[in-house]
Amino acid sequence: MTDLIRLTAREAVRRLAAKELSPLDLIDAAEKRIAETDGALNAIPTRCFDRARAKAKALMAARPAEPPRGYLYGLPIAIKDLTEVEGVRSTFGSPIFKDNIPAQSDLLVRNLEARGAVVIGKSNTPEFGAGAQTFNEVFGVTKNPWDTRKTCAGSSGGAAVALAAGQVWLATGSDLGGSLRTPASFCSVVGLRPSPGRVPHGPVSLPFATMSVEGPMARNVGDAALLLDAMADQFPEDPLSLPAPVRSFQDEAERPTVPLRVAWSNLSGYTPVDAEVEAICAKAARGFAGIGSKVEETCFDLGNPEYMFEVIRAAQFAAARKPLLDKHRDQMKPEVIWNIERGLQLTADDIGRAERERGALYARAVAFFRDFDIIATPMAVVPPFDHTRRYVEELNGVKFPTYISWVLPAFAFTLCSLPAISLPCGFTRDGLPVGLQLVGPPRGEAKLLAAAALLEAQLGLAGQTPIDPRIKE
Repeated sequence: MTDLIRLTAREAVRRLAAKELSPLDLIDAAEKRIAETDGALNAIPTRCFDRARAKAKALMAARPAEPPRGYLYGLPIAIKDLTEVEGVRSTFGSPIFKDNIPAQSDLLVRNLEARGAVVIGKSNTPEFGAGAQTFNEVFGVTKNPWDTRKTCAGSSGGAAVALAAGQVWLATGSDLGGSLRTPASFCSVVGLRPSPGRVPHGPVSLPFATMSVEGPMARNVGDAALLLDAMADQFPEDPLSLPAPVRSFQDEAERPTVPLRVAWSNLSGYTPVDAEVEAICAKAARGFAGIGSKVEETCFDLGNPEYMFEVIRAAQFAAARKPLLDKHRDQMKPEVIWNIERGLQLTADDIGRAERERGALYARAVAFFRDFDIIATPMAVVPPFDHTRRYVEELNGVKFPTYISWVLPAFAFTLCSLPAISLPCGFTRDGLPVGLQLVGPPRGEAKLLAAAALLEAQLGLAGQTPIDPRIKE
């Protein structure tokens, strides 16, 4: 069992395809590992092993003659608890939905199960994914396996922890303002925010919104590319969904081309960054020079990302969540209430200004990527912090205006609709993980994965997970 949890997802799928392993073997290994580790971590509070074994047996009995790209052959995965799975408790991290048992899975899950994934459980998330710290009133707090006194960030914290601890080989995440990238950084795994439409999902109340996306999380870049291949497709239920590219994402990661010009930015002028984190990220970004890239310290003008993101996000919260606020205010956490009410206070002029600024920001990004292939920045402004803190309020004497302000490195690029990946790049003196954010051109997941795979090999940090929880309560 110990050997099985240490397989890469690609090696596990290869062995499943060759019938050297059964999906049941991997389900058993995952169940055993969760039992051994999750008491200290709380990564996958909802489990569905009976359903998983039934799905696995059905897959084994009816293998497709011509498997689609990214077919997983019964590989167990975790689904974030913002995404509904038929017949499995799906709470969205909220007491309002603590007893919700969906009659139908989200399109994302239906697509993954059609491509040979086996869902073994739901990973923990903050209420409605709000806030970059994973805790809620239904299941409690999820702790960081590198130091259980620390947070795993959020909102895809349970997914990142499950990967780092070897509970699953692949996991889904979602990302609005860094919700899969920041936990990946804090847990030393890989999290990819794709372009809007790259991964279909739904039905959702705001199908034309572009800021929140679903994406793959994994222990290494190649495994993330494998899951993206399984996720990517076009469906009429998602009006933004894109057709899969001609060349697979896994091919791009395994046979990459060197990026010619890489931009490094510490985001000075936009946000403070912890000095140790900045130094680790800067050194990692310079690693591109070792593979033949030209690395330059520059970035395009990000404008006023705090204003744009706060306004557009608040408007989205109000549009999606006001009906729940009207009925269940007493069951919502204060940050969610504040975000909805902030949205309701906005004027048309507020929203119009933010959207105009966002349009100009995107134009600057497009122009920048005519000359550069990749942008590298710190993924998070701080290393993992105490899990009893709700969010980072101040850094280097600068007070953050909202509970989400500290994740500006993530949401600045959300606003641009650019694909971005969090790549493990080192550790602090206290042994806490640090991630480097790499940002690619519009709809440039292929170029981004290629660059990330090359730098991953240069840094030599792949294969450091899974780890046993480092319990330091």
